[in-house]
Amino acid sequence: MGKQKTERRLKDTEAQAVARVLRTSPRKLNLVAQSIRGLDAEAALSELAFSPRRVAGDVRKVLQSAIANAENNHQLDVDRLYVAEATVGRTFVMKRFRARARGRVGRIEKPFSRLTVVVREREETA
Repeated sequence: MGKQKTERRLKDTEAQAVARVLRTSPRKLNLVAQSIRGLDAEAALSELAFSPRRVAGDVRKVLQSAIANAENNHQLDVDRLYVAEATVGRTFVMKRFRARARGRVGRIEKPFSRLTVVVREREETA
């Protein structure tokens, strides 16, 4: 028996990659994701390579994975790929505490994020 085959959520000209547990806040991650939205794949990779933000390395890894998925799994042309979507979501938050004066507690929240990158092949222009 087994499960039924599910329909593909993306179009035939798209491929995606997801990082589920990134140790940074969604707000900081979204600043980096915003800088690559709509760029060509090569331009986005070079933008991330020279970005001063710590999370840019993780975003670059996810983008490279999406490009590899497009090439190997969906036979798309790498030279015509661009970043169609770069969405950021919030996952879980680790809660910690630090002792403060007079027996009180200072709460520390360590947020985690999720990143989804969708690359799409540009249409041929005649």
